[in-house]
Amino acid sequence: MTLTEELIAAIRNIPDYPKPGIMFRDITTLLGNPRAFRRSVDELVHPFAGTKIEKVAGMEARGFIIGGAVAHQLSAGFVPIRKKGKLPHDTVRIAYSLEYGVDEMEMHRDAVQPGEKVILVDDLIATGGTAEGAVKLLKQMGAEIVAACFIIDLPALGGRKKLEALGVDVRTLVEFDGH
Repeated sequence: MTLTEELIAAIRNIPDYPKPGIMFRDITTLLGNPRAFRRSVDELVHPFAGTKIEKVAGMEARGFIIGGAVAHQLSAGFVPIRKKGKLPHDTVRIAYSLEYGVDEMEMHRDAVQPGEKVILVDDLIATGGTAEGAVKLLKQMGAEIVAACFIIDLPALGGRKKLEALGVDVRTLVEFDGH
C-alpha cells in the first residue's frame, strides 16, 4: 500500500460536521494507527533530515501532537501557538481570519529568537487563515520559516496558495476534494 493510500484509509471522514455540507477529515484515527502515524511523521521529517531546524511550531491543538513528534525526530525545540489567553507568560499576539470572523492566537515572546529556522506544523490546511496568522506571528518575532507542513490539504479552499504568496514552502501528504 502506498503512503497516500495508507493515510487516506487511516483518516475518518465525518459528513456534515461541524455543519451541513462539510466533510470533516478526522485524523484521530490516523493518530491511533501506529503505522500510519509513524509514516506521517517520518514523511514530514524526511525533507529536513540533516538540516539545522531549531524549532518546530505547532498550532493548537492537533498541531501540538504532530509538531511534537516532528520536533523530537529533528532534535528541535517545540513552540506551541495557542488561542489567546491560554499561555501563562509574556506573549505576542496576532489576529487572524476565520471562515466567519476573526480570532487571535499567541505564543510566548521568548519562544523563538531572530534568525531561528522554524517549521510550522498542523494536521490540515483549508482556507489558510490560521496558518497565515501563525506565519506572520513567527516572522514578527524574526523567525525564518523554512516550511509549513500538513498531513492534509484541501486545495479547493486555497490555503496553500495563501501561504505560498507569503513566500512559504508548503508540504502536504494527502489531498481531499471539497470542504
